[in-house]
Amino acid sequence: MSTSTAANLATNLTDAARACPDHAALRLTPRTVTYAELDTASAQLAAQLRLWGIGPGDRVGVMLPNVPEFAIAYYAILRVGGVVVPMNVLLKRREVAFYLSDSVAKLLIASEGFAGEASAGATQACAGFLSVPDSGLHAHLRNIQPDRAVTDRRGEDTAVILYTSGTTGTPKGAELTHANLARNVEVVVALFDLDAGDVVLGALPLFHSFGQTCGLNASIAARATLALVPRFDPARVLRVIQDDGVTVFEGVPTMYSALLNHPERNSTDCSSLRLCVSGGAALPVEILRGFEAAFGCVILEGYGLSETSPVACFNHPDRERMPGSIGTPIEGVEMQIVDETRCRVADGEVGEIAIRGHNVMKGYWRRPDETSAALDADGWFYTGDMARVDEQGRYFIVDRKKDLIIRGGYNVYPREVEEVLYEHPAVREAAVVGIPHAQLGEEVGAAVVLGAAVEVDELREFVRDQVAAYKYPRHIWIVEELPKGPTGKILKREIAIPAAVTEREATR
Repeated sequence: MSTSTAANLATNLTDAARACPDHAALRLTPRTVTYAELDTASAQLAAQLRLWGIGPGDRVGVMLPNVPEFAIAYYAILRVGGVVVPMNVLLKRREVAFYLSDSVAKLLIASEGFAGEASAGATQACAGFLSVPDSGLHAHLRNIQPDRAVTDRRGEDTAVILYTSGTTGTPKGAELTHANLARNVEVVVALFDLDAGDVVLGALPLFHSFGQTCGLNASIAARATLALVPRFDPARVLRVIQDDGVTVFEGVPTMYSALLNHPERNSTDCSSLRLCVSGGAALPVEILRGFEAAFGCVILEGYGLSETSPVACFNHPDRERMPGSIGTPIEGVEMQIVDETRCRVADGEVGEIAIRGHNVMKGYWRRPDETSAALDADGWFYTGDMARVDEQGRYFIVDRKKDLIIRGGYNVYPREVEEVLYEHPAVREAAVVGIPHAQLGEEVGAAVVLGAAVEVDELREFVRDQVAAYKYPRHIWIVEELPKGPTGKILKREIAIPAAVTEREATR
Protein backbone atom coordinates (compact mmCIF):
# COMPACT_ATOMS: atom_id res chain seq x y z
CA MET A 1 0.00 0.00 0.00
CA SER A 2 1.32 3.41 -0.93
CA THR A 3 1.72 6.06 1.75
CA SER A 4 -0.07 8.58 -0.48
CA THR A 5 -3.85 8.41 -0.18
CA ALA A 6 -4.73 11.84 -1.54
CA ALA A 7 -6.78 10.40 -4.38
CA ASN A 8 -9.14 8.49 -2.07
CA LEU A 9 -12.35 10.42 -1.40
CA ALA A 10 -12.31 9.03 2.16
CA THR A 11 -9.45 11.41 3.03
CA ASN A 12 -12.01 14.21 3.23
CA LEU A 13 -13.28 12.48 6.38
CA THR A 14 -9.90 11.60 7.88
CA ASP A 15 -8.62 15.15 7.32
CA ALA A 16 -11.73 16.62 8.97
CA ALA A 17 -11.45 14.23 11.93
CA ARG A 18 -7.88 15.36 12.57
CA ALA A 19 -8.76 19.05 12.22
CA CYS A 20 -12.00 19.17 14.24
CA PRO A 21 -12.56 15.84 16.04
CA ASP A 22 -15.22 17.14 18.42
CA HIS A 23 -17.27 19.05 15.85
CA ALA A 24 -20.65 17.56 14.88
CA ALA A 25 -20.44 15.79 11.53
CA LEU A 26 -23.94 14.28 11.52
CA ARG A 27 -27.06 14.98 13.50
CA LEU A 28 -30.23 12.92 13.68
CA THR A 29 -32.01 14.18 16.77
CA PRO A 30 -31.37 13.19 19.49
CA ARG A 31 -28.21 11.58 18.12
CA THR A 32 -25.09 13.57 17.23
CA VAL A 33 -22.02 11.98 15.64
CA THR A 34 -18.77 13.93 15.84
CA TYR A 35 -16.07 13.79 13.19
CA ALA A 36 -13.91 11.66 15.48
CA GLU A 37 -16.78 9.23 16.08
CA LEU A 38 -17.61 8.99 12.37
CA ASP A 39 -13.96 8.41 11.54
CA THR A 40 -13.62 5.68 14.18
CA ALA A 41 -16.87 3.93 13.27
CA SER A 42 -15.95 3.85 9.58
CA ALA A 43 -12.47 2.54 10.50
CA GLN A 44 -14.09 -0.21 12.60
CA LEU A 45 -16.39 -1.26 9.79
CA ALA A 46 -13.43 -1.07 7.38
CA ALA A 47 -11.59 -3.55 9.59
CA GLN A 48 -14.58 -5.89 9.41
CA LEU A 49 -14.82 -5.52 5.63
CA ARG A 50 -11.14 -6.40 5.26
CA LEU A 51 -11.68 -9.52 7.38
CA TRP A 52 -14.50 -10.47 5.02
CA GLY A 53 -12.17 -10.12 2.05
CA ILE A 54 -13.46 -6.81 0.71
CA GLY A 55 -10.59 -4.97 -0.96
CA PRO A 56 -9.66 -2.58 -3.78
CA GLY A 57 -12.18 -2.56 -6.60
CA ASP A 58 -14.74 -4.80 -4.86
CA ARG A 59 -18.33 -3.59 -5.10
CA VAL A 60 -20.51 -3.30 -2.00
CA GLY A 61 -24.19 -2.39 -2.09
CA VAL A 62 -25.52 0.11 0.46
CA MET A 63 -29.28 0.10 1.03
CA LEU A 64 -29.75 2.49 3.95
CA PRO A 65 -31.95 5.54 4.54
CA ASN A 66 -30.58 8.91 5.65
CA VAL A 67 -29.11 7.75 8.95
CA PRO A 68 -25.52 8.01 10.26
CA GLU A 69 -24.90 4.39 9.26
CA PHE A 70 -25.07 5.38 5.59
CA ALA A 71 -22.04 7.64 6.05
CA ILE A 72 -20.27 5.02 8.18
CA ALA A 73 -20.74 2.37 5.50
CA TYR A 74 -19.94 4.75 2.63
CA TYR A 75 -16.58 5.84 4.00
CA ALA A 76 -15.71 2.36 5.30
CA ILE A 77 -16.07 0.93 1.80
CA LEU A 78 -13.97 3.73 0.33
CA ARG A 79 -11.31 3.28 3.03
CA VAL A 80 -10.67 -0.31 1.94
CA GLY A 81 -10.53 0.77 -1.70
CA GLY A 82 -13.95 -0.67 -2.48
CA VAL A 83 -16.67 0.70 -4.73
CA VAL A 84 -19.94 1.91 -3.23
CA VAL A 85 -23.15 0.85 -5.00
CA PRO A 86 -25.88 3.04 -3.42
CA MET A 87 -29.40 1.62 -3.64
CA ASN A 88 -32.87 2.96 -2.93
CA VAL A 89 -34.29 1.43 0.25
CA LEU A 90 -37.65 1.02 -1.50
CA LEU A 91 -36.34 -1.49 -4.03
CA LYS A 92 -37.95 -4.90 -4.14
CA ARG A 93 -36.05 -8.20 -4.27
CA ARG A 94 -35.98 -8.51 -8.06
CA GLU A 95 -34.51 -5.00 -8.33
CA VAL A 96 -32.03 -5.62 -5.51
CA ALA A 97 -30.90 -8.82 -7.19
CA PHE A 98 -30.38 -7.01 -10.49
CA TYR A 99 -28.21 -4.23 -9.02
CA LEU A 100 -26.10 -6.67 -7.04
CA SER A 101 -25.74 -9.16 -9.89
CA ASP A 102 -24.96 -6.53 -12.51
CA SER A 103 -22.32 -4.86 -10.34
CA VAL A 104 -21.01 -8.27 -9.18
CA ALA A 105 -21.23 -7.01 -5.61
CA LYS A 106 -19.73 -9.15 -2.85
CA LEU A 107 -21.86 -7.74 -0.07
CA LEU A 108 -25.04 -5.77 0.64
CA ILE A 109 -25.28 -3.57 3.74
CA ALA A 110 -28.96 -2.88 4.37
CA SER A 111 -31.31 -1.51 6.99
CA GLU A 112 -33.08 -4.03 9.21
CA GLY A 113 -36.35 -2.31 8.34
CA PHE A 114 -35.97 -3.35 4.69
CA ALA A 115 -34.20 -6.66 5.34
CA GLY A 116 -36.93 -8.86 3.86
CA GLU A 117 -36.61 -7.66 0.29
CA ALA A 118 -32.90 -6.80 0.64
CA SER A 119 -31.79 -10.17 1.98
CA ALA A 120 -33.90 -12.06 -0.56
CA GLY A 121 -32.30 -10.05 -3.38
CA ALA A 122 -28.83 -10.60 -1.95
CA THR A 123 -29.43 -14.34 -1.73
CA GLN A 124 -30.61 -14.41 -5.33
CA ALA A 125 -27.46 -12.52 -6.39
CA CYS A 126 -25.18 -14.74 -4.27
CA ALA A 127 -23.97 -11.72 -2.31
CA GLY A 128 -23.22 -11.52 1.40
CA PHE A 129 -25.63 -9.62 3.63
CA LEU A 130 -25.14 -7.35 6.64
CA SER A 131 -28.29 -6.20 8.39
CA VAL A 132 -28.05 -2.83 10.18
CA PRO A 133 -30.39 -2.70 13.21
CA ASP A 134 -32.67 0.29 13.59
CA SER A 135 -30.69 1.09 16.75
CA GLY A 136 -27.52 1.47 14.67
CA LEU A 137 -24.20 -0.31 14.31
CA HIS A 138 -23.00 0.38 17.87
CA ALA A 139 -23.33 -3.16 19.16
CA HIS A 140 -21.85 -4.69 16.02
CA LEU A 141 -18.78 -2.43 16.04
CA ARG A 142 -18.20 -2.26 19.81
CA ASN A 143 -15.50 -4.92 19.99
CA ILE A 144 -13.85 -4.27 16.62
CA GLN A 145 -10.42 -2.63 16.64
CA PRO A 146 -10.49 0.25 14.12
CA ASP A 147 -8.27 -0.09 11.07
CA ARG A 148 -7.52 3.53 10.20
CA ALA A 149 -5.60 2.79 7.01
CA VAL A 150 -6.94 4.41 3.86
CA THR A 151 -6.15 2.36 0.78
CA ASP A 152 -4.40 4.33 -1.92
CA ARG A 153 -6.56 5.00 -4.97
CA ARG A 154 -5.74 6.72 -8.22
CA GLY A 155 -7.93 9.56 -9.37
CA GLU A 156 -9.24 7.47 -12.25
CA ASP A 157 -10.24 4.55 -10.02
CA THR A 158 -13.97 4.02 -9.58
CA ALA A 159 -15.36 5.13 -6.21
CA VAL A 160 -19.11 4.83 -6.75
CA ILE A 161 -21.40 3.12 -9.25
CA LEU A 162 -24.69 4.99 -9.51
CA TYR A 163 -27.39 3.13 -11.37
CA THR A 164 -29.36 5.12 -13.90
CA SER A 165 -31.30 4.24 -17.02
CA GLY A 166 -32.52 5.50 -20.32
CA THR A 167 -36.03 4.85 -21.51
CA THR A 168 -34.99 1.54 -23.02
CA GLY A 169 -33.04 -1.37 -21.65
CA THR A 170 -32.12 -2.24 -18.10
CA PRO A 171 -30.58 0.25 -15.63
CA LYS A 172 -26.88 0.86 -16.17
CA GLY A 173 -24.21 1.83 -13.68
CA ALA A 174 -22.43 5.15 -14.12
CA GLU A 175 -18.85 4.74 -12.89
CA LEU A 176 -17.85 7.84 -10.94
CA THR A 177 -14.19 8.07 -10.03
CA HIS A 178 -12.52 9.46 -6.93
CA ALA A 179 -11.37 12.43 -9.05
CA ASN A 180 -14.88 12.98 -10.49
CA LEU A 181 -16.42 13.19 -7.05
CA ALA A 182 -13.61 14.98 -5.22
CA ARG A 183 -13.44 17.79 -7.78
CA ASN A 184 -17.22 18.12 -7.99
CA VAL A 185 -17.31 18.39 -4.20
CA GLU A 186 -14.63 21.10 -4.23
CA VAL A 187 -16.66 23.15 -6.69
CA VAL A 188 -19.86 22.70 -4.68
CA VAL A 189 -18.16 23.80 -1.44
CA ALA A 190 -16.92 26.98 -3.16
CA LEU A 191 -20.19 27.60 -5.01
CA PHE A 192 -22.30 27.32 -1.84
CA ASP A 193 -19.59 29.01 0.30
CA LEU A 194 -19.76 26.15 2.80
CA ASP A 195 -17.65 26.13 5.97
CA ALA A 196 -17.58 24.55 9.41
CA GLY A 197 -20.24 26.94 10.68
CA ASP A 198 -22.86 25.63 8.27
CA VAL A 199 -25.61 23.16 9.03
CA VAL A 200 -26.79 21.48 5.82
CA LEU A 201 -30.18 19.80 5.71
CA GLY A 202 -29.83 16.18 4.63
CA ALA A 203 -33.34 15.45 3.38
CA LEU A 204 -32.29 14.43 -0.13
CA PRO A 205 -31.72 10.65 -0.33
CA LEU A 206 -28.04 9.90 0.16
CA PHE A 207 -28.28 7.02 -2.33
CA HIS A 208 -28.96 9.67 -4.99
CA SER A 209 -26.15 11.68 -6.59
CA PHE A 210 -27.61 15.06 -5.54
CA GLY A 211 -27.81 14.21 -1.84
CA GLN A 212 -24.54 12.29 -1.87
CA THR A 213 -22.37 14.97 -3.49
CA CYS A 214 -24.02 18.22 -2.41
CA GLY A 215 -25.16 16.90 0.97
CA LEU A 216 -22.88 14.26 2.48
CA ASN A 217 -19.56 14.72 0.68
CA ALA A 218 -19.69 18.51 0.47
CA SER A 219 -20.58 18.79 4.18
CA ILE A 220 -17.72 16.50 5.18
CA ALA A 221 -15.23 18.33 2.95
CA ALA A 222 -16.31 21.70 4.41
CA ARG A 223 -16.30 20.26 7.96
CA ALA A 224 -19.91 21.37 8.31
CA THR A 225 -22.77 19.52 10.04
CA LEU A 226 -25.27 17.43 8.06
CA ALA A 227 -28.70 17.39 9.75
CA LEU A 228 -30.26 14.15 8.55
CA VAL A 229 -33.93 13.54 7.76
CA PRO A 230 -34.59 9.84 6.94
CA ARG A 231 -37.81 10.56 5.06
CA PHE A 232 -39.01 13.92 3.78
CA ASP A 233 -41.91 15.24 5.79
CA PRO A 234 -42.50 19.02 5.56
CA ALA A 235 -43.53 19.43 9.21
CA ARG A 236 -40.44 17.55 10.40
CA VAL A 237 -38.17 19.47 8.03
CA LEU A 238 -39.46 22.79 9.31
CA ARG A 239 -38.77 21.67 12.90
CA VAL A 240 -35.25 20.49 11.99
CA ILE A 241 -34.49 23.81 10.29
CA GLN A 242 -35.60 25.63 13.44
CA ASP A 243 -34.13 23.33 16.10
CA ASP A 244 -30.80 22.58 14.39
CA GLY A 245 -30.26 26.06 12.95
CA VAL A 246 -30.05 24.83 9.36
CA THR A 247 -28.24 27.32 7.13
CA VAL A 248 -28.35 25.48 3.78
CA PHE A 249 -31.41 23.66 2.43
CA GLU A 250 -31.03 21.39 -0.60
CA GLY A 251 -34.13 19.96 -2.23
CA VAL A 252 -36.17 19.16 -5.31
CA PRO A 253 -39.10 21.35 -6.45
CA THR A 254 -41.75 19.24 -4.75
CA MET A 255 -40.01 19.83 -1.41
CA TYR A 256 -40.08 23.59 -1.91
CA SER A 257 -43.75 23.49 -2.80
CA ALA A 258 -44.55 21.38 0.28
CA LEU A 259 -42.70 23.70 2.65
CA LEU A 260 -44.14 26.85 1.10
CA ASN A 261 -47.70 25.59 1.43
CA HIS A 262 -47.41 23.95 4.84
CA PRO A 263 -49.67 25.39 7.59
CA GLU A 264 -46.79 25.43 10.12
CA ARG A 265 -44.59 27.59 7.92
CA ASN A 266 -45.43 30.90 9.56
CA SER A 267 -45.10 29.55 13.10
CA THR A 268 -41.62 28.11 12.52
CA ASP A 269 -38.42 30.12 12.87
CA CYS A 270 -36.41 29.51 9.69
CA SER A 271 -34.33 32.68 9.97
CA SER A 272 -31.11 30.63 10.11
CA LEU A 273 -31.44 29.76 6.39
CA ARG A 274 -29.00 31.66 4.20
CA LEU A 275 -29.07 29.59 1.02
CA CYS A 276 -31.34 27.11 -0.72
CA VAL A 277 -30.39 24.84 -3.61
CA SER A 278 -32.80 23.25 -6.10
CA GLY A 279 -32.22 20.52 -8.65
CA GLY A 280 -33.66 17.27 -9.98
CA ALA A 281 -36.34 18.99 -12.08
CA ALA A 282 -37.30 22.48 -13.21
CA LEU A 283 -38.41 24.71 -10.32
CA PRO A 284 -41.61 26.61 -11.21
CA VAL A 285 -40.91 30.34 -11.16
CA GLU A 286 -43.89 31.06 -8.91
CA ILE A 287 -42.58 28.57 -6.33
CA LEU A 288 -39.12 30.13 -6.45
CA ARG A 289 -40.42 33.65 -5.94
CA GLY A 290 -42.93 32.66 -3.28
CA PHE A 291 -40.38 30.63 -1.32
CA GLU A 292 -37.74 33.34 -1.39
CA ALA A 293 -40.26 35.91 -0.18
CA ALA A 294 -41.63 33.66 2.58
CA PHE A 295 -38.31 32.32 3.87
CA GLY A 296 -36.08 35.32 3.20
CA CYS A 297 -33.32 33.41 1.47
CA VAL A 298 -31.93 32.91 -2.03
CA ILE A 299 -32.60 29.78 -4.10
CA LEU A 300 -29.90 28.71 -6.52
CA GLU A 301 -31.16 26.38 -9.24
CA GLY A 302 -28.83 24.00 -11.02
CA TYR A 303 -28.62 21.01 -13.32
CA GLY A 304 -26.76 17.76 -13.55
CA LEU A 305 -27.04 14.01 -13.97
CA SER A 306 -25.73 10.91 -12.25
CA GLU A 307 -23.23 10.68 -15.09
CA THR A 308 -21.85 14.14 -14.22
CA SER A 309 -21.23 13.50 -10.50
CA PRO A 310 -23.88 15.23 -10.65
CA VAL A 311 -23.31 19.01 -10.75
CA ALA A 312 -22.69 20.49 -14.21
CA CYS A 313 -24.46 23.84 -14.38
CA PHE A 314 -25.64 26.25 -11.70
CA ASN A 315 -26.79 29.72 -10.91
CA HIS A 316 -24.10 31.57 -8.98
CA PRO A 317 -24.70 33.63 -5.82
CA ASP A 318 -22.59 36.53 -7.08
CA ARG A 319 -24.25 36.79 -10.50
CA GLU A 320 -27.63 37.95 -11.73
CA ARG A 321 -30.15 35.13 -11.76
CA MET A 322 -32.90 34.67 -14.30
CA PRO A 323 -35.86 32.63 -13.00
CA GLY A 324 -36.28 29.52 -15.10
CA SER A 325 -32.60 29.28 -15.97
CA ILE A 326 -30.26 26.59 -14.67
CA GLY A 327 -27.42 29.12 -14.88
CA THR A 328 -23.99 28.59 -16.40
CA PRO A 329 -21.48 25.72 -16.37
CA ILE A 330 -19.55 25.28 -13.12
CA GLU A 331 -15.81 25.87 -12.93
CA GLY A 332 -13.84 23.44 -15.08
CA VAL A 333 -16.87 22.24 -17.04
CA GLU A 334 -17.89 23.01 -20.62
CA MET A 335 -21.38 22.76 -22.06
CA GLN A 336 -22.79 23.19 -25.52
CA ILE A 337 -26.06 22.70 -27.37
CA VAL A 338 -25.89 20.40 -30.39
CA ASP A 339 -28.19 19.17 -33.13
CA GLU A 340 -28.88 15.57 -34.18
CA THR A 341 -25.53 15.42 -35.96
CA ARG A 342 -23.80 16.64 -32.78
CA CYS A 343 -22.88 19.95 -34.37
CA ARG A 344 -23.19 23.07 -32.25
CA VAL A 345 -26.32 25.16 -32.85
CA ALA A 346 -26.71 28.92 -32.68
CA ASP A 347 -27.59 30.66 -29.42
CA GLY A 348 -31.33 30.54 -28.80
CA GLU A 349 -31.88 27.36 -30.79
CA VAL A 350 -33.04 24.21 -29.05
CA GLY A 351 -30.80 21.16 -29.07
CA GLU A 352 -29.24 18.47 -26.91
CA ILE A 353 -26.98 19.35 -23.97
CA ALA A 354 -23.43 18.03 -24.25
CA ILE A 355 -21.05 18.23 -21.28
CA ARG A 356 -17.29 17.90 -20.96
CA GLY A 357 -15.14 18.24 -17.85
CA HIS A 358 -13.77 16.75 -14.65
CA ASN A 359 -17.27 15.72 -13.58
CA VAL A 360 -18.04 13.38 -16.48
CA MET A 361 -18.18 9.71 -15.57
CA LYS A 362 -15.59 7.13 -16.52
CA GLY A 363 -18.26 5.21 -18.42
CA TYR A 364 -21.11 2.77 -17.89
CA TRP A 365 -20.08 -0.32 -15.91
CA ARG A 366 -19.46 -3.19 -18.32
CA ARG A 367 -21.46 -1.44 -21.07
CA PRO A 368 -18.89 -0.46 -23.74
CA ASP A 369 -21.47 0.05 -26.49
CA GLU A 370 -23.64 2.33 -24.38
CA THR A 371 -20.56 4.16 -23.14
CA SER A 372 -19.34 4.86 -26.67
CA ALA A 373 -22.83 6.00 -27.68
CA ALA A 374 -22.95 8.58 -24.87
CA LEU A 375 -19.28 9.62 -24.68
CA ASP A 376 -17.32 10.64 -27.75
CA ALA A 377 -13.57 10.53 -28.33
CA ASP A 378 -13.20 14.18 -27.31
CA GLY A 379 -14.78 13.61 -23.91
CA TRP A 380 -18.22 15.09 -24.62
CA PHE A 381 -21.10 13.41 -22.82
CA TYR A 382 -24.42 13.62 -24.66
CA THR A 383 -27.21 13.91 -22.11
CA GLY A 384 -30.36 13.45 -24.18
CA ASP A 385 -31.77 16.53 -22.43
CA MET A 386 -33.03 19.38 -24.60
CA ALA A 387 -32.20 23.01 -23.84
CA ARG A 388 -31.27 26.40 -25.26
CA VAL A 389 -28.63 28.94 -24.27
CA ASP A 390 -28.99 32.72 -24.40
CA GLU A 391 -26.42 35.34 -25.42
CA GLN A 392 -25.23 35.64 -21.82
CA GLY A 393 -24.42 31.91 -21.73
CA ARG A 394 -27.34 31.01 -19.46
CA TYR A 395 -28.96 27.64 -20.08
CA PHE A 396 -32.68 26.88 -20.08
CA ILE A 397 -34.03 23.31 -19.99
CA VAL A 398 -36.71 22.76 -22.63
CA ASP A 399 -37.50 19.11 -22.00
CA ARG A 400 -36.14 16.14 -20.14
CA LYS A 401 -35.02 12.90 -21.68
CA LYS A 402 -37.60 11.48 -24.02
CA ASP A 403 -40.21 9.49 -22.16
CA LEU A 404 -38.49 9.80 -18.75
CA ILE A 405 -40.99 10.38 -15.93
CA ILE A 406 -39.93 12.47 -12.92
CA ARG A 407 -42.29 11.76 -10.05
CA GLY A 408 -41.64 13.87 -6.98
CA GLY A 409 -37.96 14.18 -7.89
CA TYR A 410 -37.52 10.43 -8.50
CA ASN A 411 -36.75 9.15 -11.97
CA VAL A 412 -39.14 6.52 -13.26
CA TYR A 413 -38.00 4.72 -16.39
CA PRO A 414 -41.03 3.46 -18.36
CA ARG A 415 -39.32 0.45 -19.86
CA GLU A 416 -38.66 -1.04 -16.42
CA VAL A 417 -42.34 -0.76 -15.43
CA GLU A 418 -43.48 -2.02 -18.83
CA GLU A 419 -41.34 -5.13 -18.44
CA VAL A 420 -43.26 -6.00 -15.28
CA LEU A 421 -46.63 -5.34 -16.94
CA TYR A 422 -45.68 -7.62 -19.81
CA GLU A 423 -45.08 -10.42 -17.32
CA HIS A 424 -48.79 -10.51 -16.51
CA PRO A 425 -50.42 -13.19 -18.71
CA ALA A 426 -53.40 -10.98 -19.58
CA VAL A 427 -51.29 -8.11 -20.97
CA ARG A 428 -50.63 -8.01 -24.69
CA GLU A 429 -49.12 -4.55 -25.01
CA ALA A 430 -48.28 -1.81 -22.54
CA ALA A 431 -46.97 1.73 -22.64
CA VAL A 432 -46.06 3.69 -19.50
CA VAL A 433 -46.32 7.48 -19.71
CA GLY A 434 -46.14 10.52 -17.45
CA ILE A 435 -49.29 12.39 -16.45
CA PRO A 436 -49.00 16.03 -15.30
CA HIS A 437 -49.55 16.27 -11.54
CA ALA A 438 -50.01 19.45 -9.51
CA GLN A 439 -47.75 18.44 -6.59
CA LEU A 440 -45.51 15.64 -7.85
CA GLY A 441 -44.76 17.12 -11.25
CA GLU A 442 -45.72 13.87 -12.93
CA GLU A 443 -47.66 10.75 -12.00
CA VAL A 444 -47.14 7.32 -13.56
CA GLY A 445 -49.82 6.00 -15.91
CA ALA A 446 -50.10 3.02 -18.25
CA ALA A 447 -52.12 2.31 -21.37
CA VAL A 448 -52.65 -1.43 -21.73
CA VAL A 449 -53.94 -3.68 -24.50
CA LEU A 450 -55.32 -6.93 -23.10
CA GLY A 451 -55.15 -10.43 -24.46
CA ALA A 452 -57.43 -11.81 -21.75
CA ALA A 453 -59.86 -10.41 -19.22
CA VAL A 454 -58.38 -8.88 -16.05
CA GLU A 455 -59.35 -6.14 -13.62
CA VAL A 456 -57.31 -2.92 -13.64
CA ASP A 457 -56.84 -3.17 -9.87
CA GLU A 458 -55.23 -6.58 -10.29
CA LEU A 459 -52.75 -5.22 -12.82
CA ARG A 460 -51.88 -2.30 -10.56
CA GLU A 461 -51.24 -4.58 -7.59
CA PHE A 462 -49.25 -6.97 -9.77
CA VAL A 463 -46.79 -4.20 -10.62
CA ARG A 464 -46.87 -2.68 -7.14
CA ASP A 465 -45.64 -5.94 -5.63
CA GLN A 466 -42.53 -5.98 -7.81
CA VAL A 467 -41.23 -2.40 -8.02
CA ALA A 468 -40.48 0.45 -5.63
CA ALA A 469 -43.54 2.33 -4.41
CA TYR A 470 -42.86 5.47 -6.45
CA LYS A 471 -42.69 3.53 -9.73
CA TYR A 472 -45.96 1.63 -10.05
CA PRO A 473 -48.71 3.17 -12.24
CA ARG A 474 -51.45 4.78 -10.16
CA HIS A 475 -53.53 5.01 -13.32
CA ILE A 476 -54.07 2.17 -15.80
CA TRP A 477 -56.54 2.34 -18.65
CA ILE A 478 -57.46 -0.29 -21.21
CA VAL A 479 -57.27 0.51 -24.92
CA GLU A 480 -58.09 -1.46 -28.05
CA GLU A 481 -54.69 -0.71 -29.57
CA LEU A 482 -51.66 1.52 -29.10
CA PRO A 483 -50.55 4.03 -31.75
CA LYS A 484 -47.59 2.80 -33.79
CA GLY A 485 -45.24 4.09 -36.43
CA PRO A 486 -44.30 2.48 -39.74
CA THR A 487 -41.88 0.07 -38.11
CA GLY A 488 -44.38 -1.00 -35.46
CA LYS A 489 -42.79 1.06 -32.70
CA ILE A 490 -45.28 2.36 -30.14
CA LEU A 491 -45.64 6.14 -30.43
CA LYS A 492 -46.02 7.33 -26.86
CA ARG A 493 -46.50 10.94 -27.88
CA GLU A 494 -49.74 9.94 -29.57
CA ILE A 495 -51.19 8.04 -26.62
CA ALA A 496 -54.39 9.69 -25.44
CA ILE A 497 -54.63 9.98 -21.68
CA PRO A 498 -58.27 9.80 -20.54
CA ALA A 499 -59.66 13.25 -19.73
CA ALA A 500 -60.89 12.09 -16.33
CA VAL A 501 -57.32 11.15 -15.37
CA THR A 502 -55.66 14.40 -16.49
CA GLU A 503 -58.34 16.57 -14.90
CA ARG A 504 -58.03 14.73 -11.59
CA GLU A 505 -54.23 14.92 -11.38
CA ALA A 506 -53.99 18.55 -12.54
CA THR A 507 -56.14 19.70 -9.64
CA ARG A 508 -54.70 17.57 -6.82
